[in-house]
Amino acid sequence: MPDIDFNEINEVIDSLKSGWLTSGPKVKIFESNFQKFIGESTHAIAVNSATSGLHLALEALGVSFGDEVIIPTLTFTATAEVVRYLNADIKLVDIDPITLNIDINEIRKSITNKTKVIMVVHYAGLSCDMGPILAIAKEFKLKVVEDAAHALSSKYKGITIGSLQSDATVFSFYANKNITTGEGGMVVTKSKKLADRIRIMRLHGIDRDVYNRFQSKSPSWYYQVIEPGFKYNMTDISAAIGIHQLKKLPSFLKRRQYLANRYHKLLSDLPLVLPKDDMENGIHSWHLYVIRIRKNAKLSRDELIEFLSDTGIGTSVHYIPLHRHPYWKNRYQLSNEMFPVADHIYKCMLSIPLYTAMTDQDQDLVIEALHRALK
Repeated sequence: MPDIDFNEINEVIDSLKSGWLTSGPKVKIFESNFQKFIGESTHAIAVNSATSGLHLALEALGVSFGDEVIIPTLTFTATAEVVRYLNADIKLVDIDPITLNIDINEIRKSITNKTKVIMVVHYAGLSCDMGPILAIAKEFKLKVVEDAAHALSSKYKGITIGSLQSDATVFSFYANKNITTGEGGMVVTKSKKLADRIRIMRLHGIDRDVYNRFQSKSPSWYYQVIEPGFKYNMTDISAAIGIHQLKKLPSFLKRRQYLANRYHKLLSDLPLVLPKDDMENGIHSWHLYVIRIRKNAKLSRDELIEFLSDTGIGTSVHYIPLHRHPYWKNRYQLSNEMFPVADHIYKCMLSIPLYTAMTDQDQDLVIEALHRALK
C-alpha cells in the first residue's frame, strides 16, 4: 500500500499546472537528490521502471549475443528477461539457505568463457555478501550489476547499496516498493561513461534530452540520433511523487524495522523459520518479510495461505523460482533437482504483510491469525 500524503499530491498538481509533464525539471531534482542519498561519487539516471534500468545497464556494459549473465533462480522474471532482450543467455544458480541470496560458491562453479556479468539480487532487502562477489568478478574480469529493487536504504558492512564498486545498481519505485513513483526506477553507477550511455539510450538514442534542448542556447529543434535507443525515460509527474517519497525514506525504514522486529519477537514461538536479520554492520530495508513453514507445522504453505485469506489477510509468494517457469525451464532444460535449496524453500515460503502504513493493530491481526493457524 503506497504511503502518500498531500506533499506528493501538491507536487504532482504543480507539475500539471506547469505544463511540463514528461522528463523535465522535477526529474533533474529527483536524480540530484537521489545521487546525494546514495553518494556524491555516483551518477543517478531516472527511468520508467527497474526492468528498463536493468536492460539499459546491461546494454551499456556491452552484453550481446553469445554472452552469459549469472543470476539467482529466486527472483522475479524481470531480472532474467532483460538478458534475453539483448539476445544473451542467463545462467541460473541456486541460493544460500539462510539469506536466500545468490549462493557465492555456485557463482564460481557457473563461470564459463561466455560469462560477462554477475547480476545479484538483494532479496527482500538483505544485501548479498558483496565482498566475495566483487572479488570473483575481479578475478575473472567480469562485470557486476546489482538488482536492488528490494534494497533502497539497505547497507552492506556500513556501505549504502548503490555506492559499492559494482558497475551499476538498479532500484525500483513500483507501487509496492520502499518508496514509489507509481512506476519508475533509478540506475546508479560510478562510471561517467556508463551513465552517459544510459542517458542517451533511455530516450531513443538521442544525444540531447527534450528538457536540455529547451534549456540550451543552441537551437532546440536540433538533435542527433547516435544509436537506436529505447523509450525508458521517467516523467516529471512520477518524479514529483519521488521527490517527497525520498524525503520520507528514513522514517519509512524506521517503521519497517519496527514492524520486522515485532514479527521477530511475536512469531518466534511458532513452527516457522523467520528471515535473517541484518548482516554484520549492515541494514536490511525490509521490503519483504518472508516466513518459511517448518515440517512439524500443522498446515502446509498452501493451507496456511488459504487460512489467512479466509481470515481477510493477503499474502504472496516471492517467488516461484525461474527454473519452474515454462519459458526458462524449456529453453535451458532445467529441472527442480538442479536447484535443491531454492526448490525446497519455495515449497514452504510465503510473504506476510509489511508496509509503512501498517498499524500495530493491523499487524496484531496477522500475528494472531498465524498463532491460531499454527499453534
